[in-house]
Amino acid sequence: MSERVIALVDQRHPSLPLPALPSGQDLSALPLDGLRRPLTDLRISVTDRCNFRCSYCMPKEVFDKDYAYLPHSQLLSFEEITRIAGVFVGQGVRKIRLTGGEPLLRKNIEILIEQLAALRTPDGQPLDLTLTTNGSLLARKAQSLKNAGLQRVTVSLDGLDDTVFRRMNDVDFPVADVLEGIAAAQAAGLGPIKVNMVVKRGTNEHEILPMARHFRGTGIVLRFIEYMDVGATNGWCMDEVLPSADVIRRLQTELPLVQLDPSAPGETAERWGYANAKGQHDPALGEVGVISSVTQAFCGDCNRARLSTEGRLYLCLFASQGYDLRQLLRDPAQTDTQLAATVHAIWRGRTDQYSRLRSLHGPDTASGPGRRVEMSYIGG
Repeated sequence: MSERVIALVDQRHPSLPLPALPSGQDLSALPLDGLRRPLTDLRISVTDRCNFRCSYCMPKEVFDKDYAYLPHSQLLSFEEITRIAGVFVGQGVRKIRLTGGEPLLRKNIEILIEQLAALRTPDGQPLDLTLTTNGSLLARKAQSLKNAGLQRVTVSLDGLDDTVFRRMNDVDFPVADVLEGIAAAQAAGLGPIKVNMVVKRGTNEHEILPMARHFRGTGIVLRFIEYMDVGATNGWCMDEVLPSADVIRRLQTELPLVQLDPSAPGETAERWGYANAKGQHDPALGEVGVISSVTQAFCGDCNRARLSTEGRLYLCLFASQGYDLRQLLRDPAQTDTQLAATVHAIWRGRTDQYSRLRSLHGPDTASGPGRRVEMSYIGG
């Protein structure tokens, strides 16, 4: 195993100290962090494994046959995930997204979905339960996911050209099989479906218009994501970032667009609707989104927390360390009330705003101590 791989494995283990809990802590009010942001969105990684080797996420030269994945005993069980998810729901979470790695590689994932789908908010409402996938297993699992209670899926797809797509996933996986999975998800009622395309200058920017043409009018929302400096293994450089503003300009050379209002607080995507001949949004044609993760920081209203597959709580996609909640979940003396008090205190102490600081000072000065956690470890 190379030195680079060892460094990556080592970075998963250090954790931040859990906050001291004052006696008589008031949990009746939902927590706001240090920048007055609420906690409404929890992203849960259910596996650190993936069957793709996309260069921007899990490059093959690092995640090779000798890479040491987490042993099963270190992963949170479905019961542990459901328990901590219920605690987060009591602290304001209304949306849960299952991620990975590739979440459909987690055996019997439908059982976890059934358990999470049974959770209710304090006022009795079901959660917005969704999952992000590379689509490779979606054709065979779409109906069982829907039957288990999953509401929506987001599929990663970085181009329609089969040669480009096979090169980007780096395991020679055909684009036709992902499109088959998307069709199966649509037929099963897992919608509205979103398709995420990471745009890498010099690699797949010529696929922007073909992707838009393909999904326009299908009811599927296509979103273009700027290539991000997540983790330490993808060799990120600013020269490979195509700004979202350029993406919109390219689209508008052929497909007129009108800007739409955000659909929810803290939404990361800027929405654009396809326009009709009168220059008005035509809902039948649908919309696209751009996620300007590099050129336009959206830290100001970020309402997301991320739970790794081994139970580390990360407060930012670009964090280097997380809080070990697994030790609390596996401590028989810890009650749900005590877990809630810990989550409450952690969120109230949050001040993360990496993207904003990067835009002001650059990535090196914004990242702080330690190597940033890999996207494959906590999901996007």
